[in-house]
Amino acid sequence: MTTFVELLLSGLSIGSVYALIALGFVIIFKATEVVNFAHASLLLAGGYLTAVLREDIGFWAALLVGVAGAAAVGALVEFLVIRRYRGHDHSVLAIVTIGVDIVLVTELTRQIGARVLPMGDPWGDQVLTLGAVSIPQTRVAAFVTAALIIGAFLLAFRFTSWGVAMRAVAEHPETAALMGIRLGRVSSSAWAVAGGLATVAALFLTVFPTPGLERGTSLVALKAFPAAILGGLDSTTGALAGGLIIGVTQSLAAGYQSDLTFLGRGIGDLAPYLVMLLVLLVRPAGLFGTRELSRV
Repeated sequence: MTTFVELLLSGLSIGSVYALIALGFVIIFKATEVVNFAHASLLLAGGYLTAVLREDIGFWAALLVGVAGAAAVGALVEFLVIRRYRGHDHSVLAIVTIGVDIVLVTELTRQIGARVLPMGDPWGDQVLTLGAVSIPQTRVAAFVTAALIIGAFLLAFRFTSWGVAMRAVAEHPETAALMGIRLGRVSSSAWAVAGGLATVAALFLTVFPTPGLERGTSLVALKAFPAAILGGLDSTTGALAGGLIIGVTQSLAAGYQSDLTFLGRGIGDLAPYLVMLLVLLVRPAGLFGTRELSRV
């Protein structure tokens, strides 16, 4: 039971981080109807800025610079690339984001090289012990931070003018434009917010018990993609639910991997995708996604 509780808490923690990444996917999709495959490069860019600057300006200032830097990169990609293809087929735009991701990740990988960059976070390798259950403090911080950020975002999405504009664009962009909402500004802000969220996620993906930021860190963003699909690409609530489900599934499958040898090795990495496929067989739009209806 102790092992189960530890795995469950760890899964909820990492799931909350996946929810941050999935929320970035959802924000961009709602604003532009584009599946952003360049999200991994935004995550790596923000994490890299935080890691290389933390010795010079301190951890918290470096984190703020990393968030701002990734937000600027996201907005720049939207302005220089995505906006130029507006009006094209959405599948074309998705392929364009793959190209952007390859370019950015290749350059960042070249900068990182074979190094493992520590984040210099204040939690270190400290462990919180509650009875027989032990969990790294970084996991607790990840869950609390993700919960606060997601809660603040959902409130802003519902009650601020930016949130109203975002919802209007997601509902019907042509009507929103006619009502005076600037589609370019909404799209640019969506990419910027997604970049900032990716940086926070990069922090908690590279702190203890992992050794630090490395060139393969961007691949972790792919694990959050099933969370976005599972919850529904047009649902902010779905991003939260999908992230938690994927995180718990991965943690439990990896923790009990020795008892699941009949399923083959690496079931912990495969389990999130299996859950996604099973859910999509029943609900193709995801758990909270909007089902499109067409009259025949």
